[in-house]
Amino acid sequence: MKRVTYAGSAFVTGDDIASALLSCGRALAEAGEAEAVTVPAWEQDGTITGVMVLIGPASQIVVQDAKVDAEELIDVTAIARLRAIERRLRPVAAVDVDSRDQESWDADRRNQTWDGEL
Repeated sequence: MKRVTYAGSAFVTGDDIASALLSCGRALAEAGEAEAVTVPAWEQDGTITGVMVLIGPASQIVVQDAKVDAEELIDVTAIARLRAIERRLRPVAAVDVDSRDQESWDADRRNQTWDGEL
């Protein structure tokens, strides 16, 4: 579990949630954007609550290990939302190039001549 300190307040959440929050915050900061996100947190009485956090270029978030007598807090939906924001700001394109297709294309191009017209 992790204790997240932000704007003078602290809350305890799961390791993966805290990691996703930091990654999302970093992506927002790099893009010069801010966004309000909600993440789950443990209350002192053992209940789970939602904490709304405004993250962006000016965010100063501290995450440290927390010794809490509770099970690891896991929320795949919250993590997915944070990762979706990050992917929107840091798109990644993957190209699967089969070398046989490339060789065929190069051979076809060598056999063509350009007549100067477009």
